Amino acid sequence: MAAVFRRCSGILKNLSGFNWRSQHTKAALQREPGLGFNFELTEQQKEFQATARKFAREEVIPVAAEYDKTGEYPMPLIKRAWELGLMNTHIPESYGGLGLGIFDGCLITEELAYGCTGIQTAIEANSLGQIPVIIAGTEQQQKKYLGRMIEEPVMCAYCVTEPGAGSDVAGIKTKAEKKGDEYIINGQKMWITNGGKANWYFLLARSDPDPKAPASKAFTGFIVEADTPGVQIGRKELNMGQRCSDTRGIVFEDVKVPKENVLMGEGAGFKIAMGAFDKTRPPVAAGAVGLAQRALDEATKYALERKTFGKLLVEHQGISFLLAEMAMKVELARMGYQRAAWEIDAGRRNTYYASIAKAFAGDIVNQLAADAVQIFGGNGYNTEYPVEKLMRDAKIYQIYEGTAQIQRLIIAREHVGRYKK
Repeated sequence: MAAVFRRCSGILKNLSGFNWRSQHTKAALQREPGLGFNFELTEQQKEFQATARKFAREEVIPVAAEYDKTGEYPMPLIKRAWELGLMNTHIPESYGGLGLGIFDGCLITEELAYGCTGIQTAIEANSLGQIPVIIAGTEQQQKKYLGRMIEEPVMCAYCVTEPGAGSDVAGIKTKAEKKGDEYIINGQKMWITNGGKANWYFLLARSDPDPKAPASKAFTGFIVEADTPGVQIGRKELNMGQRCSDTRGIVFEDVKVPKENVLMGEGAGFKIAMGAFDKTRPPVAAGAVGLAQRALDEATKYALERKTFGKLLVEHQGISFLLAEMAMKVELARMGYQRAAWEIDAGRRNTYYASIAKAFAGDIVNQLAADAVQIFGGNGYNTEYPVEKLMRDAKIYQIYEGTAQIQRLIIAREHVGRYKK
């Protein structure tokens, strides 16, 4: 393991001239009293950003269209991201990871998403699967399952959504019945990112058979090895966008899980799953911002090259104003995810900010992708140009990890709750 990380460190130094592993990201939060707001990134954060940007623009963008066309899982790029230290960034240092905060991870996520959100989603789903183990796992569980991901580029998955329970997590039907020292799990999951590639899953299942049991006590979180007998992996779904991301349904039929794979204790699953979202929604928003920035850049470059009626597109006020609106939205969405990430890294509950960041970024990325297609005109509707893919890739940001409507429910609840205190 030590040899692997020495190699990674060498690659990073060659790329950007800094040894980011010699510093600890928590130092970024140690500000002198009275400084107030600070929009300047630390040298370490700039290095994370530069490394991810170089990788995305030089290695991801050139092959993104082909992966979108074939739907092939981008394992070579995932391995490369792992080598560069751009994956598994939140795993604690005690288990061989970088122990980065959410803010630093978001900087990386935005850059990867700029290159291709299908590839970025495959990478980000690893973090989503890991977070429950990071926040609720025992030392033994963390050493076994997080350490495994540092030793080699293996994937994991967050196995919660079901055919009849997407945003309604409390409606989960998958059951876990305790028998002796193990649990027997039966049920079906759907839309699981990395479902067919994962080495292990975080699984949420109903452990209390009483239908009237409150969600806070009815569900249990499990770590399930993907090769456990009874785990049946479905076909890869062909989705509108982010097509190289591996999304599948998974059936659990009499799957035996030892009690030592229970996270935090029976009945704590819902709390764990919801707590994970506070940490994972800012990166989802960051991914949307990365795609939005790409749409803005592509549209701007095209407007500076294309002529109509004897003038460049950018010289038409209608186009220049549209670009201005796009730029405004990108900047505001970026500040939204950064605030949400900063709050959770500072040790504060960020539910309100995380949902605002996710909802706003999910909405504006769809607006920007559509606007970019409009600026490209007929060319934008054609697969030979990049913005057609961006528009297809953008839609999912209003759906996964809580729909745009669910985010508004959360924001309203948090907002009104402040006035009831």
